[in-house]
Amino acid sequence: MAGDSCDSRLRLNQAIAKTGLCSRRKADNLIAEGRVSVNGEAVANFALLVDPACDTLCIDGQPVSFKKCQYVLLHKPPGFVTTMSDEAGRQTVMDLLPGHLSHLRPVGRLDMYSEGLLILTNDGRLTQKLTHPVHHLPKLYRVIVSGCLDDRDLRCLKTGIPLEDGQTLPAKVKLVSRNDSYSEVDLTLVEGRNRQIRRMFAYLGYRVLRLVRLSIGRLQLGQIAAGTWRYLTNAEISLLTSEQP
Repeated sequence: MAGDSCDSRLRLNQAIAKTGLCSRRKADNLIAEGRVSVNGEAVANFALLVDPACDTLCIDGQPVSFKKCQYVLLHKPPGFVTTMSDEAGRQTVMDLLPGHLSHLRPVGRLDMYSEGLLILTNDGRLTQKLTHPVHHLPKLYRVIVSGCLDDRDLRCLKTGIPLEDGQTLPAKVKLVSRNDSYSEVDLTLVEGRNRQIRRMFAYLGYRVLRLVRLSIGRLQLGQIAAGTWRYLTNAEISLLTSEQP
């Protein structure tokens, strides 16, 4: 099944880290101390490539198993919070997944009233890569707001909005349509502050009527129905893992 296993060949310290027992730095220490063997032979070569599907990895003579990485794309509907559980008893995105995927964790957040693309995985390295602010991974949103967005406000969105937690980074803005009642824009951000888009438009005097995340990097939401999920394909996983900071 696509998306249900990690890459086939890994450096030895990566392979040890994939078991979930320790970090890659700690794995280097284990290798240096001669405590690691592959297929019954002690290994001191840090560059050795290990295939989790074929090789037997032991630490202190005890076999260890590799953690199976899984990757899911969910079309989050409005009305669900992006947490594992909620003290207020609200529905969470985990309620949309079957029980055998309850070990996955959301990558980033969408607020309760927003919808669209959400990734869930147990791959900690990928989660760090996609959420760390230094990487500036672009995310595309379709936003519908009340009223007619004027050109001055469109320019403000592009150059940055002064919020209480600092000026927002420049955004890409494409006007889809506008009339006296509402305006529709595609907005690409490279940062992800709490409720950022809603606060940006509130600063300009507009109320967000609908907010849908359409893409994360090169991964697209596509035509999947709201409230449903699917495994990422191997090609989609490669797109995410190859994203450049």
